[in-house]
Amino acid sequence: MRFMILLKADKDTEAGVMPSQQLLADMGAYNQSLIDAGIMQAGEGLHPTSKGAKVHFAGGQVSVTEGPFPLTGEQIAGFWIWKCKSKEEAIEWVKKVPMPMASGQADIEIRQIFEAEDFGAEFTPELREQEERQRAQIQSQT
Repeated sequence: MRFMILLKADKDTEAGVMPSQQLLADMGAYNQSLIDAGIMQAGEGLHPTSKGAKVHFAGGQVSVTEGPFPLTGEQIAGFWIWKCKSKEEAIEWVKKVPMPMASGQADIEIRQIFEAEDFGAEFTPELREQEERQRAQIQSQT
């Protein structure tokens, strides 16, 4: 099973406050432990919403809103993609994350990623083949 681990933003990350050298070192060591355990597949920090945009689709129309966005608790400061045996295993790894926020508080969300078998009969052999080709193409570009 794959999971996306979402680190929620706070006022500091939204203000563009960069992590300390100590936190960068701690996160580097933590990420290495994830890699050594065969868990981590990807992970990145994100710029604040002031550098982002939202694209909204409604009634055949498309609109774009430039950031920053109000801090609602839904903004994301960073993410990982992990391969774990279960949600419980992902939870145990999240519990070991070095405290990522200067405030001493953080929220991290765990969401399972859909796999091909989750889609059932609607995901035809042709669509599966297309996805496999696309994944191979992405892999070759990285």
